[in-house]
Amino acid sequence: MSISPRARREIPYHHGNLKEALMDAAFALLDEDGADAVTIRAVARRAGVTHAAPANHFADRRALLTALAARVFADLAREIGRRLSRAGGGLEARLRVFADAVLRFGLASPNRYRLIWRWDALDGRDAALQQSMDAIYDRLIAELSAHGSPALDPHSRAIALWSMVHGYVSMRIEGNLVPGRDAVTGEPREKAIVTALLGGIGGRER
Repeated sequence: MSISPRARREIPYHHGNLKEALMDAAFALLDEDGADAVTIRAVARRAGVTHAAPANHFADRRALLTALAARVFADLAREIGRRLSRAGGGLEARLRVFADAVLRFGLASPNRYRLIWRWDALDGRDAALQQSMDAIYDRLIAELSAHGSPALDPHSRAIALWSMVHGYVSMRIEGNLVPGRDAVTGEPREKAIVTALLGGIGGRER
């Protein structure tokens, strides 16, 4: 599944693949109208099944949203891994790739990005959700651990990068910030803020 939004008006249901048909229907609703539009009844209607059918795979709306969030995190983890596999060996270059993957995803798929941070609507104890989240964080920790810093441990540096990226994406998709460019370098703003932060996180390699 692509991490880009998929807007579908109809989701065909194929016998024997109900769970995936429900997930497809739920993602279509999520991409179109956000998490609040994803209800068991709406998903069943979009998938062309009875309102009771989703209970065979999702106990309730919370379980459905949690499954969606786990899939989104897993897709993002694969995209980060794919990009890093083609990146250079320097820490700064690799952190840029990591940050850019998250920024691009969040800006291209705002409703999916909002969902994965909706802890009021998700089951934080779900094993699949935890595993897919940890895959991203653990990859970032591994990258930072491979390049030690005398001043900060990898977790502090990882949280700094996550916080900056998350804050920027959140303000963009909520309309608090608009696209721009750095007046000095000409970089798009989302790249310039990574440049501004990496000197402290990556110990800028020269």
